[in-house]
Amino acid sequence: MTANFFHRLGAIIILCWLAVGLAACSNFVKGGDNRHNQPLSGGVVQGLRSMGSSPSEGMVIRIFKEESVLEVWKKTATGTYKHFKSYEICAYSGDLGPKFKEGDRQSPEGFYTITPGLMNPRSSYYLSFNTGFPNKFDRVHGRTGSDLMVHGDCSSRGCYAMTDEGIAEIYALARETFKGGNTSFQLQIFPFRMNTANMARHATSPHMDFWKDIKEGHDYFELTKTPPVWDVCEKQYIFNPASSGALDAAGPCPPSVQNPALSAKLQADEADFANKAAAAQTAAERKAAEELAIKERGAAVSGFFSGFGTMFGGNPGQSPNVAPVISGKPATLPTPVAQRP
Repeated sequence: MTANFFHRLGAIIILCWLAVGLAACSNFVKGGDNRHNQPLSGGVVQGLRSMGSSPSEGMVIRIFKEESVLEVWKKTATGTYKHFKSYEICAYSGDLGPKFKEGDRQSPEGFYTITPGLMNPRSSYYLSFNTGFPNKFDRVHGRTGSDLMVHGDCSSRGCYAMTDEGIAEIYALARETFKGGNTSFQLQIFPFRMNTANMARHATSPHMDFWKDIKEGHDYFELTKTPPVWDVCEKQYIFNPASSGALDAAGPCPPSVQNPALSAKLQADEADFANKAAAAQTAAERKAAEELAIKERGAAVSGFFSGFGTMFGGNPGQSPNVAPVISGKPATLPTPVAQRP
């Protein structure tokens, strides 16, 4: 009995020791999976240090659909942001253009604010963060959808899919940004790099007005290397509004803080876009006319040879490729020529 008592006591002590050990790690390990706490590599930390930044500084993520690229930008000691790294997007769903409704398998476009609550360490797609769709702009337009993510696993159904290695590093960069005291970071999603050449290529798109709207935010970041403050009014994006406080998404817009360089760029780009779009339209019309002329010449040549065949006994009402009908009746034997005496 004494031996059994000590065996049981030993087992209890071992169980208590394991329980204490596991409890000490409960803040870092969930279900035995620590992928969301993977540290940044020494190369990443050194790369950030070399550009005058650190893991704890603010960040901006930009996505360009057509180029299938996700960019991470980090805030530097100067207060501006520098491009840190680009990651290839394995797949995104749908076509160029924003998401409209649940189930359309379309990936969103626009400006989104990512907070710690949108981070998903228990994703079935390795790791992920929610884009925050629908945002204020999407909601005022009645757009619907849920769980639109940037995630791993290289497979997309309305999301932006990265490699597991890529999302692990992006997730860690976001995690360290939040640990540094930043309450959010900006996610900017564009159909393509917003230059006038690309805009002109898609001049006939029904999404052009929306793309011109978000281009202002894109260009502001390009010029100033700082993320714009965005809100929604009159059912459109407004960047750097002069007034403080949230705006009525369907209400009138206040003035914006003017940036002379941005205003000049937008005006010049609009003129360049108009010229490029007109040139593209002219080229498209010329190509269509050439294709029609080639088709008409082909029909004329075919008609000429068809008529030429009738000159040699062809039936003008019958296709030259149709074989004559054979009756199948035996031919009449010729009458023999009378022999001379």
